[in-house]
Amino acid sequence: MQVRSQISMVFHLDKCIGCHTCSIACKNIWTDRSGTEYMWWNNVETKPGTGYPAQWEDQDKFAGGWEKKGDEISLRSTDKKRIVPNIFHNPHMPSMDDYYEPWTYDYQNLFNAPEGPDQPTARPISRVTGEYIDIESGPNWDDDLGGSKIYAANDPNLKGLSPDQRQQLSAIERLVFFYFPRICNHCLNPACVASCPSGALYKRGEDGIVLIDQKRCRAWRSCVAACPYKKTYYNWHTGKSEKCILCFPRLETGQAPACFHSCVGRIRYLGVLLYDAEKIEHIAKLPDSELVEGHRSMILDPNDPEVIESAKKCGIHDAVIDSAQKSPVYKFVKEWKVALPPHIEYRTLPMLFYVPPMSPVMSQQNGDTVDHLNNGFFHDIESSRVPMKFLANLFGAGHESKVAYALKKQKAVRWYRRAMTVGDIDMATAHKMLQAADCSVEEAEALYRLTSLCTFDDRFVIPPAQREEAIEMMKDPHEHRQSVGFGFSSGSRRGL
Repeated sequence: MQVRSQISMVFHLDKCIGCHTCSIACKNIWTDRSGTEYMWWNNVETKPGTGYPAQWEDQDKFAGGWEKKGDEISLRSTDKKRIVPNIFHNPHMPSMDDYYEPWTYDYQNLFNAPEGPDQPTARPISRVTGEYIDIESGPNWDDDLGGSKIYAANDPNLKGLSPDQRQQLSAIERLVFFYFPRICNHCLNPACVASCPSGALYKRGEDGIVLIDQKRCRAWRSCVAACPYKKTYYNWHTGKSEKCILCFPRLETGQAPACFHSCVGRIRYLGVLLYDAEKIEHIAKLPDSELVEGHRSMILDPNDPEVIESAKKCGIHDAVIDSAQKSPVYKFVKEWKVALPPHIEYRTLPMLFYVPPMSPVMSQQNGDTVDHLNNGFFHDIESSRVPMKFLANLFGAGHESKVAYALKKQKAVRWYRRAMTVGDIDMATAHKMLQAADCSVEEAEALYRLTSLCTFDDRFVIPPAQREEAIEMMKDPHEHRQSVGFGFSSGSRRGL
């Protein structure tokens, strides 16, 4: 058993209000420099929709992630045979049309316009060419456009839906969408790391954060093509690739990442997971139907004496083990099994998990009254506005059972809390719902409290960084101490 620790995340989609505060917080801190105008390390998409970059989930087009060939897996975008002839050419890399041409505005025309009969306007100017442009797309161009024939209808997750289901999704009376915030998943089997010819990408041993060494990066851009989530970007100004760093300078000082800290809906949870690194290769080769449960099986119980002993032998500090025992992510993913990884079929084994959203209640107006189409207070999971197959394509590699389990447990907790607070549901019925959803009363209370009444410390259990131990593996801590603080720092330079 090779025990490692990983900073992991859960996003509760039933609470996301699509305010984009997380995106702006990240943008203001990390990507407000030249060459990063189009970068959104955190972005919020509307589902169904094409996302950012457009149709990033279509791996027939972008060839990201891993694919299973017989008993082995290989990168879709490149391999040892193709890396040399294609080293200067990535045919599956997104173009500017898939992102958008970043722009600013001609503010001088707005501020210095002479007096006239009309309100002056600030025309958009390209940040690339400096010329006036007609804006045709943006990072959240399809925001709130559920049912759109241009965006929602072209969502790759609609694959497998019947024509009737597709038509219902765009019908006025059934129109529905939900928000899908995304950052780098800091995967256990990252395709970006495996694809880099320079070895510039690496996964930190102490916390699993995937980073890019700016001094080693040679702008081959293999990482951009290989990442199936398209969360690695090329900086045209520095000639280097960049990506989400999970705000590790903040984590090392006990602060939550900027996007987490600023989240208005309080949908984000962060904690430590212990996992068995020896299983990575085996799990990545499993059939699609077994990937979700296989991924969960890698996560170890931090309260198990055998796991604790093995973790200490592998150099994991007691403080990290203690944080893992308090981790909210462990509860959502392993104990309650209501959080699922996005597109596990890409086989990168992402460590960002999502609690799938409950759909709005279906109802119809009869005269002066509004009647639910279902007899109960909440709709049946199987007849929800968002088809189960759509959510399964997003969170279950096309298989509906894991998504249905998570949604039924959420529904059962709602029934139970309704019986507790309002009293118009019989408690015996609520207990039957909990039993049918494989949920005890204690688990329902705990899930409700962590979802609805959680404090900042409940949502973010940040372990001590233990950077001094990581540094000791590389160099003398006293020598390192002389190179930080009031020393000189140099930014990345273009070229070799």
